[in-house]
Amino acid sequence: MAKLSSINKNERRRKLAKKFAGKVVRLKAIANDESKPEEERFLARLKLAEVPRNANPTRIRNRCEVTGRPRAYYRKFRMSRVSLRELANQGLIPGVVKSSW
Repeated sequence: MAKLSSINKNERRRKLAKKFAGKVVRLKAIANDESKPEEERFLARLKLAEVPRNANPTRIRNRCEVTGRPRAYYRKFRMSRVSLRELANQGLIPGVVKSSW
């Protein structure tokens, strides 16, 4: 099990990224629009710099929903390999069976 503080930190980052997503898109559109005056574009870049760092989606870490483990993460299942194997062997994940030949 991952540290609870790390899991909570990641959740705060997800909420911040969602909260500021619209503002960031609008400011980037203004900053990259070459038809706008230079001063307006510069102001948009300054406001963009004021957005919290943790509002950036690249700072979000994919973590296992079951254990919080940050490594060996399968996006399709939103789980780490360890949790995936345990639950699959118990037959708790629909459509996943252990291969045998």
